[in-house]
Amino acid sequence: MRAGFAGLIVALSAISLAAQQRGAAPAAAPAAPPMTMTVAGFPDGGQIPVRFSQAAEGAAPGEGTSPAITWTNVPAGTQSFFLNMHDIDVARNKTSDDQAHWVVWNIPPTATGLPEGVAKGSQRPDGSYQISATGPVYRGPGAPATGPMHHYMFEVYALDTKLDVQPAADAFETRANVFKAMQGHILGKAVYGGLFKRPQ
Repeated sequence: MRAGFAGLIVALSAISLAAQQRGAAPAAAPAAPPMTMTVAGFPDGGQIPVRFSQAAEGAAPGEGTSPAITWTNVPAGTQSFFLNMHDIDVARNKTSDDQAHWVVWNIPPTATGLPEGVAKGSQRPDGSYQISATGPVYRGPGAPATGPMHHYMFEVYALDTKLDVQPAADAFETRANVFKAMQGHILGKAVYGGLFKRPQ
């Protein structure tokens, strides 16, 4: 009796193991490395140099010199990039909307970044568009010297399409249109942050 019971246990174990092996999923391919970005001139989470701000010597009001930005590990199938730079400490018009410092969309899929000092103008030579709260130009950080450091986020999105979005007169409307158009098309995203307030 005891030997029969032991044999039954062994048989059931073998059946269970065979069932698990038959149902086992094939080994997954290694995950692609995550998309990353770098903003030249300061470490992620560090202080943004004055030369990239509205407080830089010679900077036009509400403008400045944009830093060089690069990205790597672009997802397969990318058809365009969207860059969103914003001040997350601002609550615009008592809403959850924050400050639009640089909105650049339809950057070509072959691009690996943006150079330092991108020129002013709605449409860039590569076919991409740019806008900010200042106009068709990079708006450097400009938090007042009397308050705390503000957090400026640079975000780059890899999209599986080119967006059918034209610049509106208002940067916030344009940014909202870009966000709406890219839903369901995001293949990857990378983020880089910096801190800034004007020198005393």
